[in-house]
Amino acid sequence: MCGICCVVNLTASQCALQKHVREKLRNRGPDYNQDITEVVLDPSYSCLFSAHVLHMRGVLTPQPLQDKDGNILLWNGEVFGGLTVGAEDNDTKVVLHHLSLCRSPSDVLSVLSQVKGPWAIIYYRKAEHCIWFGRDFFGRRSLLWSSGPEESSLTLTSVSSCLPDSDSSHWQEVPAVGVYSLDLKKCSYNGSLKLELYPWVYLGDEPPNDFTCKGLPGSVSVVINDSGRLLNFPVPSMNTSLTAVRPNDKPNQTSSQTSPDDLKVFLKSTEKQEVVRNLIDVLSEAVRRRVQCLPYQPKLTEEPSDEAQVAILFSGGIDSMILAVLADRHIPADRPVDLLNVAFKLPESKINPGSTKKGQNNKRRHASADIAQSDQVKSNCFDVPDRITGRAGLQELKNLSPARKWNFVEINVTQEELKEMREKRICHLVHPLDTVLDDSIGCAVWFAARGTGIISEGTEQRQHTSTAKVVLTGIGADEQLAGYSRHRVRFKTSGLEGLVKELAMELGRISSRNLGRDDRIIGDHGKEARFPYLDEDVVSFLNSLPVWEKADLSLPRGIGEKLLLRLAAMELGLGPSAVLPKRAMQFGSRIAKLENSHEKASDKCKRLVTS
Repeated sequence: MCGICCVVNLTASQCALQKHVREKLRNRGPDYNQDITEVVLDPSYSCLFSAHVLHMRGVLTPQPLQDKDGNILLWNGEVFGGLTVGAEDNDTKVVLHHLSLCRSPSDVLSVLSQVKGPWAIIYYRKAEHCIWFGRDFFGRRSLLWSSGPEESSLTLTSVSSCLPDSDSSHWQEVPAVGVYSLDLKKCSYNGSLKLELYPWVYLGDEPPNDFTCKGLPGSVSVVINDSGRLLNFPVPSMNTSLTAVRPNDKPNQTSSQTSPDDLKVFLKSTEKQEVVRNLIDVLSEAVRRRVQCLPYQPKLTEEPSDEAQVAILFSGGIDSMILAVLADRHIPADRPVDLLNVAFKLPESKINPGSTKKGQNNKRRHASADIAQSDQVKSNCFDVPDRITGRAGLQELKNLSPARKWNFVEINVTQEELKEMREKRICHLVHPLDTVLDDSIGCAVWFAARGTGIISEGTEQRQHTSTAKVVLTGIGADEQLAGYSRHRVRFKTSGLEGLVKELAMELGRISSRNLGRDDRIIGDHGKEARFPYLDEDVVSFLNSLPVWEKADLSLPRGIGEKLLLRLAAMELGLGPSAVLPKRAMQFGSRIAKLENSHEKASDKCKRLVTS
């Protein structure tokens, strides 16, 4: 993974990279950094290419990477398929090799269409005076753009800053709707920046007629290329079939509480078993790619390392539990796995408010219990819902794989530290997103990914900071398998047809809602977010299934949403975690309880504004 940046000026003057942007880029790529400047007199333009490398694959490869023809590649991505990358190869070199063989725009688009995995790219073709840039179709890697105060300049970067009294409001996420090209020769002669878009299109679909891009000033225009060239989506469109719906066998519930036994009735069907096992196979392979594609390190000793290379954002819920079970299959048995569990300190009044009665007896009772209550409050103030389910999930994992060292890292955040780090670091990373929801999730993910907390071993506790460069997250499961409460609401109001339409929209907007933000947040620690549920093969498999195979929202919470994933959990040997209802991270970690209870998730968040 890298922090990448390109500054373009339509003059031959030197380009400059703002200091605050460079600092954020260095956090993303602490292993190597370098700048390359291109100054051209005719046509007149200059470019600054800046790369900050986090070493993740093969041998450390400096960036920007330049070929013999002077073409320059900035690559922030991972090739998990499509192009052949050997176990000890670096994928940046592989991508540049394929791009260097390209002789036309169609060739460039063909290479990028083949890549399976997350990426953001900036690629300069020297002889053609052309810059290509963009993000993968899910937008799993961040890329921002800004035109700045000068009409003849454009900046592309992985991350920026939200500074008061600056042009930071001009920053926007590059829409993950395709790949863009900038013909510097034409732009120089015309004196304005005109971008051509090559859109992502499902195979067989017609390309869009027009494209409206919000946030760019009038001096920068974006038009769909008139050559008809496009990129084919690497996944098929979602199965929206409503016909031949076969009702699921209903569990015979004797109580209001759901239990793993309620899921067993579904697995009596051999057809359902086959679908569940196919999901496990494709998801297991997605996890394998992400936990085994790690920096090449020659083995200098036979002693096993006690440092984890892989961490999981871990709540003990079904998404993270399945990732942990599947990661256990593919990570060497002598390697620990860090389970990162974040909790925000609850105000004491919300833990044990006590009695409101007055009187001498009440006062004596309170006085005699002061010490005991103080100890209880101290131990309970971080016992948020995700901490409780996380500990239960840890025990399930220990039962399934007792030989594995599972590091359950309790990451405890006080209000004071939250306020400090939000102002210093997090607000800049969330930017340009700005809602209450972005603040809550951004803060929770930042502290979790930092990985600094305590590990309990028997009655002892020790400080622990995760060394893992790879952080697995469960993003994508809810979007594809009807895990959110809004899906149940849509089903109740509009039936299966309404649910199908809602799910069809989910993946299309995930890049602008979640992924760029989370990439910036996790990357700030010099770590890389990896998303197994958004692996191309996983998405292709789930898209091939009708919605009623993936979820049945006529069933209770804890059963119906993400039904197929819950059945996979049962097949993998999990128990109580298989029927835990969905709980959003901001509520499970209790960060949402610390702020104004009257705020809506979609409101603009004043706490993200720097002073």
